[in-house]
Amino acid sequence: MAHCVVPAAEAALDVEFPVLDKGFVRLVDYLGGDPRVAQAARVSYGAGTKSPQEDAGLIDYLLRNRHTSPFEQVVLTFHVKMPIFVARQWVRHRTARLNEISGRYSTLGEECYLPGPEDVAPQSTVNKQGRSGETFSPETAEQIRQALAEGQKQAYQAYRGLLEQGVARELARISLPLSVYTEMYWQIDLHNLFHFLELRLHPHAQTEIRRYAEVLLDLVRRVAPLSAESFERHILGGVSLSREEAGEIRRRLGPEPGTPLGGKDLSRLAEKLGVSLETKSEN
Repeated sequence: MAHCVVPAAEAALDVEFPVLDKGFVRLVDYLGGDPRVAQAARVSYGAGTKSPQEDAGLIDYLLRNRHTSPFEQVVLTFHVKMPIFVARQWVRHRTARLNEISGRYSTLGEECYLPGPEDVAPQSTVNKQGRSGETFSPETAEQIRQALAEGQKQAYQAYRGLLEQGVARELARISLPLSVYTEMYWQIDLHNLFHFLELRLHPHAQTEIRRYAEVLLDLVRRVAPLSAESFERHILGGVSLSREEAGEIRRRLGPEPGTPLGGKDLSRLAEKLGVSLETKSEN
């Protein structure tokens, strides 16, 4: 198969998609697309490339049944600008390759993330690692924002002062806050990118990294739209059942014990219980 060129992806190359107040995501390069996923899967049994309709069905089957290796044939490279605290969450995904700007070689710019008033919220009482769904009053939120901005300004002034005294860059940088923006080139295959997106689009993920994940997903839709659609249907909008939960469904439906559950079974159960199996919009 010839080099895979995707017109929608070509149009998005090197375009800065803004995120937060000063960040962005750029699609720098891509290798492959939906045809590459289908071709990689079919090589297992020696069949040639089929029609786009057949590709869509195959890709949907692969993703739903977690046949992941064909998706590893598609690789995307991004240039990302983000606050350091977001980058520290980002690099927890160790299945990618990255190169980040170095504060040892470069003087870091005076660019810090300042959350908007709508993102300034108290600590959640039910989620130990996140903020509440409530917000402060506009007056209180602005006071908090001003306190954050003043702290950032003082920290950067201290950083510059140390540099002017001749302190090494690698040492002076330790005075900077986690809100300072950093940049990296980040390369990852589609299978592992889907895993990243599954976690970072979850409602419990931090707001700031979710916004980057939303842009990444939009770019995946441009590179591999059939794969992205299947991901949204089966992973983002799907559910995972425990053995006990699956057993309860079988009990209510009445199939033979040990029979695998299919989509029609779940639809029948939803009809019995009067519930909807629509995809979860909050993800």
